[in-house]
Amino acid sequence: MYHFTFSGQILQMAATTTIRLPPKLRARIHALAKQSGRSAHSVILDAVERHADYEEQMRSLVKEALEADAEIDRTGEVYRADDVHAWVAHLARGTATDRPKPWRR
Repeated sequence: MYHFTFSGQILQMAATTTIRLPPKLRARIHALAKQSGRSAHSVILDAVERHADYEEQMRSLVKEALEADAEIDRTGEVYRADDVHAWVAHLARGTATDRPKPWRR
């Protein structure tokens, strides 16, 4: 379905999705909506969007961690936590210092 604006733009309407909410959750959502002066639809949409963002970030984090783990397996290079913490502390103080040297397993 499409919607035409006064300026002639064509906008695609949002798709409708039906979800069945348990009564207690529905009551919580309606209470939140009333307290915040928003619609229940707005509360639900916000919650779904936040959770989708969270899931995408988690998948990205896991992918990045697996890639880092594969890099360690490939190169054998790791850094000692104490060396990294000391380096970051120097950076936080604005003190110039060399990056820590990798440690090989």
